[in-house]
Amino acid sequence: MNHSNSNYTATSTESFSDLHNSSINSPNDFWAKQAERIYWHKKPEQILDDSKLPFAKWFVGGKTNLCYNCVDRHLETRAEQDAFVWVSSEINQELLDNHPGVAEAFKALDNHVEFYTDYAKRRLTYNRLYKEVNYLADVLQRLGVGKGDRVVIYMPMILEAAYAMLACARIGAIHSVVFGGFAAHNLAVRIDDSEAKMVITVDAGLRGGKIINYKNLVNQGVEQAKHKPEKVLVVDRGILPFEPQERDIDFATERRISCDNRAVVEPVWLESNEPSYLLYTSGTTGTPKGVQRDTGGYAVALATTMDYIYDGNPGETFWAISDIGWAVGHSYTIYAPLLTGLTSIMYEGLPHNPNPGIWWRIVEANKVNILFTAPTGVRMLKKQDETWLTRYDTSSVKSFFLAGEPLDEPTGEWLSGHLGVPIIDHYWQTETGWPILSHVPKFNYKEHRPGTPGYPMYGYDAKVLHEETGEPCQPGEKGLLAIAAPLPPGCLTTVWRNDERFIKSYYNLFDGKQYSSSDYAMIDEDGYYHILGRTDDVINVAGHRLGTQEIEAAISEHPEVAEVGVVGIKDELKGELPIAFCILRDPSIIEDTEGRFRVEQQIIGVVAKSLGALARPAAIYFPKALPKTRSGKILRRAIRALAEGKDTGDMSTLEDPTAIDAVKAALDSY
Repeated sequence: MNHSNSNYTATSTESFSDLHNSSINSPNDFWAKQAERIYWHKKPEQILDDSKLPFAKWFVGGKTNLCYNCVDRHLETRAEQDAFVWVSSEINQELLDNHPGVAEAFKALDNHVEFYTDYAKRRLTYNRLYKEVNYLADVLQRLGVGKGDRVVIYMPMILEAAYAMLACARIGAIHSVVFGGFAAHNLAVRIDDSEAKMVITVDAGLRGGKIINYKNLVNQGVEQAKHKPEKVLVVDRGILPFEPQERDIDFATERRISCDNRAVVEPVWLESNEPSYLLYTSGTTGTPKGVQRDTGGYAVALATTMDYIYDGNPGETFWAISDIGWAVGHSYTIYAPLLTGLTSIMYEGLPHNPNPGIWWRIVEANKVNILFTAPTGVRMLKKQDETWLTRYDTSSVKSFFLAGEPLDEPTGEWLSGHLGVPIIDHYWQTETGWPILSHVPKFNYKEHRPGTPGYPMYGYDAKVLHEETGEPCQPGEKGLLAIAAPLPPGCLTTVWRNDERFIKSYYNLFDGKQYSSSDYAMIDEDGYYHILGRTDDVINVAGHRLGTQEIEAAISEHPEVAEVGVVGIKDELKGELPIAFCILRDPSIIEDTEGRFRVEQQIIGVVAKSLGALARPAAIYFPKALPKTRSGKILRRAIRALAEGKDTGDMSTLEDPTAIDAVKAALDSY
């Protein structure tokens, strides 16, 4: 096939200001040029169709395939370069001794793995990745999965999860990855909404040495789901024995058939605007939204970011320290590095296990050039012995990007002081799939300024608008961060099967053509943007978005809870933490310490079972009343202010002013 239209790179004479202006004022010309970065089986007939805003279509009529662009395209020039380096600090000698089936499972999957005392490692070339993805694509096709079918992937950070995503992309199936920390209920909701034909999972995962029973959670999720997937494809890691269910299929057995047949599956060429995947994100209604991503626009957008924003070059090594269940894992562990011909590090483990030097050890061993993670992990390491950072050679690192939550300046300065490279806070959302605001080290444009995520990236006509009038805010004035439609390529195209919710969630303010980020922001006098917090009831825990109404719904399942309000409060380590204020049907049950402790633990257990450990309240309070407006809405803003020791502001809308005192009393009695 002709690859001549896939070698576009930025020229040294381009200025970022010119790029941004061109992307906003001449989007057709700008993105036509960027489209040269990927392979098109059929070139686009129209770059942008914005005739039905806020819905937009990019590269209309063009046909391409994400998997082909990530894998096949590189076989001519970098077949023996590593595509992935997988490191697991969870697979150690102690685990191998206690679970001998683990080594056998690797052997059954024909995986070349290196076992060390405290970690395991695998290198996977582009050529080997090509073979493994074809084998899994063949398995999926033989099991009846085809173009447009949805496949839920519920897996830890292992290479088979990457194969699954790429194999779905290869055959035109739509994958929906569910974070492994989510409970069975979350899984069931996503199976139902996507109407998944198949679930791909494992026997078990590991976190800090603790075994997580994925298979049992999948069994529960399938049982709870109204829509039943036809098959559950299981990668048996040999960690936890399980009783196969009727719909279960053993991956190793099916893979052997494909391997023996040397299966090669031709890529299915998708029109640019056909969906590539769904990724569910927390919503203010308590029901997750299925963010729908396109195919061609996503590929083009990610390819531009690896060049313009991250300054990543083919052959370099990129490490996004994120789970594939999140947008960062999708975009910057799997797709963007491969699209550009980089090596991607895939890590199963914690920042401090087996010791706080594991990150820097991996950096040294693999000569990592670009790092990307959330500030929580860095803050965790900051609390450890600083000498761990000096024990390893980190001179290969040229930049370190942080996102998912605001980066506090002390943490950024601490990291920069040790690494001696730019520590770049940047800002984006699950919905956009790539950065909205950033600094751009590649270009000599605006000095790097700590304490701000930068300025708008190309393609984003971002502004800060007055919440009521919709007029642009003055420098230093707080407003709503908005982006004029159309959003650039690669952003969500709609909410899965719910165009009405797409408009209501993101375009219900002003003229209906301004995407609402649901974040407050401010622009300073020098043009740098500052993110000031959410406008809705979604909180950010260690870079993970959680809807407070989801947590409230779970707590309400407890028979003793009559009413509940959940808010997020600031936390030095994790950014925000959920805390709950519960009105009990019978307050007398918590009159003694033992009774209170029992109810607290039960409530925590209900949340963990329904939503996963990540959503557990950090504290539970039992006020006699909750502050509400006259229309009956719980005034969470006031509760949050009280919990953080701040001024509650205007209380004129309160139905019962004494409810504020009730919350204060509950906080004081904790």
